Amino acid sequence: MKKKTWIRLTLIFLITAGFLFFFFRRFDWKSVWSSLTNVNVAILALVILMTPLHLVTRAFRWRYLLIHEKKDVKFYNLFAGNAIGFTVTFLLPGRLGEIVKPLYVAKKEGVRPGFALGTVVVERIFDIFTMCFLLGVFLLARPLYASTFRVEAEAYAKLNYWGIIGVAVASVLLVVSLFIYFFKEKALKTAAFFMKPFPQKSGQKILTLLHEFIDGLKFFHSLGNLLIYIFLSLVVWLGITFFYWVFFLAYHVTIPYFFLIPYIFLTMVGASIPTPGMAGGFDAFSLIGLTLLFPAFFPPDDPSRAQALTVAVHAIQLVMTCLVGYVILWKEGLTLLQLKKLRERIEP
Repeated sequence: MKKKTWIRLTLIFLITAGFLFFFFRRFDWKSVWSSLTNVNVAILALVILMTPLHLVTRAFRWRYLLIHEKKDVKFYNLFAGNAIGFTVTFLLPGRLGEIVKPLYVAKKEGVRPGFALGTVVVERIFDIFTMCFLLGVFLLARPLYASTFRVEAEAYAKLNYWGIIGVAVASVLLVVSLFIYFFKEKALKTAAFFMKPFPQKSGQKILTLLHEFIDGLKFFHSLGNLLIYIFLSLVVWLGITFFYWVFFLAYHVTIPYFFLIPYIFLTMVGASIPTPGMAGGFDAFSLIGLTLLFPAFFPPDDPSRAQALTVAVHAIQLVMTCLVGYVILWKEGLTLLQLKKLRERIEP
């Protein structure tokens, strides 16, 4: 294994271990088990069945980006690409699923790999912007709910902090994407200049991928496209929020739907940390969100209930998504190792 790979894996391990230590440092197994078993089984069964629904809404949204390359992309392949991508991300470190997902669909649909990668970049930009927008609505609406939903100043400070980081990251990605799309020739010339020290074959492969990648950003060319995609992104994330709302109902936690938005935002931040299976990052940010935002249900001095529900919702998402992903892989006769090798299509 290359030295760079060892360094990357060691760093991911240390980050994962640090977040897991934070999450489990006050873990009371007896109290956690008591909270886990205090559940409405019928509603929990509904939650389990609802878990893959975000794959459906994401597939509809992704189709809208891919029609600029191919109009008759099969919905099943988009659904399968999302399921397999999340499965790889859950089971392997480094968020490899973000690369495997577009390459799988590119192979199945005959779409250019670089183009498919470009659409995934658009997806991630709008995932961040959508949740930042919803968080902003929550924060701006504070005077309307201040008397009925009390949140400590510390919680608002942390939400503002992570909201600013989210907007900053998304803005940088958006500016870079817009620059290379609207100044395509300059971007390609700049890339060609930096490719000179590399072997001609490798440099040409990278430039071809960059050209395809830029084509995958053509979505930005129309205001109408932008408005439709914003709507579809809202559908994705409001659907995810609904999933969590039903999940908390199963555990007798009656949090109003709108007030779950900042919690979903924090779990998105945690899930974006490139640890295998979202381990550590998701758990730590979920624990922080529950105890900061909803102390009436999840007392900060006794985190066992917050830990229990975090473990439950994490496990449901991990198991159900991987189950769907493995069924698709089994049906198509693929393995995780074969998916991992898909990267060779874009490596110089």
